[in-house]
Amino acid sequence: MLRHPFPIFLMALSLFFAACQNSDSTANSTDSTSMGQFADDDNFKNKHEIPGEATPANTGKRIEFDTPDGKKGSAYALMTAKPSEEYLLVFHEWWGLNDHIRQEAERYFDELDTVNVLALDLYDGEVATTRERAGELTKSVREDRAKAIIQGALDLAGPNARIGTIGWCFGGGWSLKASIQAGDRGEACVMYYGMPVQDKEALMPLKAPVLAIFARQDEWITPEVAQSFEDLAVETDKTVQVQSYDADHAFANPSSPRYDQQAARTANQAAQAFLKANL
Repeated sequence: MLRHPFPIFLMALSLFFAACQNSDSTANSTDSTSMGQFADDDNFKNKHEIPGEATPANTGKRIEFDTPDGKKGSAYALMTAKPSEEYLLVFHEWWGLNDHIRQEAERYFDELDTVNVLALDLYDGEVATTRERAGELTKSVREDRAKAIIQGALDLAGPNARIGTIGWCFGGGWSLKASIQAGDRGEACVMYYGMPVQDKEALMPLKAPVLAIFARQDEWITPEVAQSFEDLAVETDKTVQVQSYDADHAFANPSSPRYDQQAARTANQAAQAFLKANL
């Protein structure tokens, strides 16, 4: 039993390093720049009121598509009667793909007219109804899985698609990341008070112009975060238009007590005009 101790030692050592690499891979796949970093902050959680009722018309349908990690992704899809290669990818808040997001997807589908709308589900079917569960789901999002879902949607749209993206809060950050991932197909990105990427290498592949909407009273996506992103855009020669409103986080959400009707209306008009001009 002791005749070959060294090979046994090497085998054990290799297993140890493999385990370490797997652990590092898991850690690195965590979406560290998302709103998940704030999920244990009670003040942040309390800024997100339990969603009230919403009544989407349910004119779209749930679809599934292949993702490059061998799984399936899903979305609430609204497709134009006449075939179109214009797509808007909609990214949900930290609650998940609930009726409010379906309602928003339907609104943009009606307003943009010639654009297919896919409201992507980055939670793989989960929808939160409590702040605690929303925080857990947000923290559980893995960068590699979310990117696989986005890639599946991009593959579904096709190589000649013109891609726009929009999202709020958690979805705001993913709207930007999706437009980066879309590469040359990216035509327009709208992000509402989402955490932007923070380093030059991450932003360099971006081709789409960006409308970044921030709130000056936001305690998390602060004016300093907005300014840093604007500076990064200048440094990397990206087309980024920053609009900052004298409002609080989630000011565009009608179910929030911090809803600012005037700011929300102005931001919505700007988002619509931006998407229409670029898609």
